Amino acid sequence: MKQFAIPGRDDVSPANQANFDALKNALGMVPNLYAYMGHSDNGLSKYLAYQGGRTSLSNKEKEAVNLVVSQVNGCIYCQSAHTVLGKMNGFSEDETIKIRGGHAGNPKLDALVVLARDITLQKGRASAANLDAFFAAGYNEGNLVDLVLQISDKVAMNYLHNLTRIPVDFPLAQPLDAVTA
Repeated sequence: MKQFAIPGRDDVSPANQANFDALKNALGMVPNLYAYMGHSDNGLSKYLAYQGGRTSLSNKEKEAVNLVVSQVNGCIYCQSAHTVLGKMNGFSEDETIKIRGGHAGNPKLDALVVLARDITLQKGRASAANLDAFFAAGYNEGNLVDLVLQISDKVAMNYLHNLTRIPVDFPLAQPLDAVTA
C-alpha cells in the first residue's frame, strides 16, 4: 500500500502555513491528520471553516458525537483525539468509553449518542424510535440539522484517516473489547 507522507510547514502553501501556525497556537501542535490535509491548497482551510462554524450543540455534545461516530467508522485516530478532547470537555475516561460503545449516562446525551450511532450505521436511515427519543429528550429540528452536520464533519476525517493510516499523535484510545471484557 502507498505510504502517505505528512507535510511539514515548509512543504505547504502560504495559506496552509498560516493554518498550521493557527493550529499550533491553538493546540500547541499541528495534528498529523490536519497536517496531511495541507497537501490540498483548499482542503484544510475549507475543513477548518466548516468545523469552526456555529452550531446549537455544546462542545460536550459535539465530542460525544465525534466519539461514537469515530467508533462506528473504526477510526483509531479520531477515537484517540476525541478521547483527549472529550476529557478536556468534562468527560471521564469511563464516560468516553461508554459513549464509544453507543450510550451516555445522562438521558438527554444518551438520546443524542444513540441517534448519532444509528444515523452513522444506517447511512442516514435512523429508526423512528431513536429519532422520537431524540426529540422527546428536548432536542429540536435545528439540533437535528446540526447533528447531521457534526456527523458529516467526523465522517470526513474518519474516512481520510482510514484511507491514509497517518500515524496517531495522541495517546491511543483503548480498544472497546479490551475495556469491556
